[in-house]
Amino acid sequence: MKLLLAGATGLVGSRLLQLLLADGHEVVSVGRRPSSVSHPLLHELQVDFAQLPALPPADAAISALGTTMATAGSEAAFRAVDQHAVLAFARAAHAAGCGHFLSVSAVGADAGSRVFYSRVKGEVEQELATIGFDRIDIVRPGLIIGPRAERRPFEALAQRLAPLFDPLLMGGLSRYRSIRAEDVAAALARLAGRGGAGVHVHEYAALAALAVEQG
Repeated sequence: MKLLLAGATGLVGSRLLQLLLADGHEVVSVGRRPSSVSHPLLHELQVDFAQLPALPPADAAISALGTTMATAGSEAAFRAVDQHAVLAFARAAHAAGCGHFLSVSAVGADAGSRVFYSRVKGEVEQELATIGFDRIDIVRPGLIIGPRAERRPFEALAQRLAPLFDPLLMGGLSRYRSIRAEDVAAALARLAGRGGAGVHVHEYAALAALAVEQG
């Protein structure tokens, strides 16, 4: 397959890029800065998401874009990445002929939430559904475990505590369990080849199952 990938330098995106290339997919990385990967199947487009150019045709597009309020520094800056950039990429991918879009959201995403982070994630999910893709896969991980390039003290502490608290999250609360970046990436790689139609949401249990799925 030929895939468009936004966010290939991030925690999940960098791992996903390696998996897709290892599986023999042609990948066009769409981002503000280049990856550190050199591969004959990788093509890189450095872009400004506020002025996104036309994208090449592809079979599917995957958004692993995302930041935090602490890193962004303001609600407007957070929306610029987690909402405006994601939707600009989605619309450009649809215009390029992609019928399948995959996006990393977050557990608790809800357009009606009083929590700003969750509300923005939910609004993006709603807007994606209006663009016209045949199939949309939304992955909603909880805390994503893995080393990040930028310093996030609170998240680093949460990652250390997660193994202690995850076993306590049972039943409906299990969707809030932490998950490794490698497993989120593996789930996305599996979903990228799925056919069918509609909007499909995948939380902790589904992501964990997809990560170990064979073939």
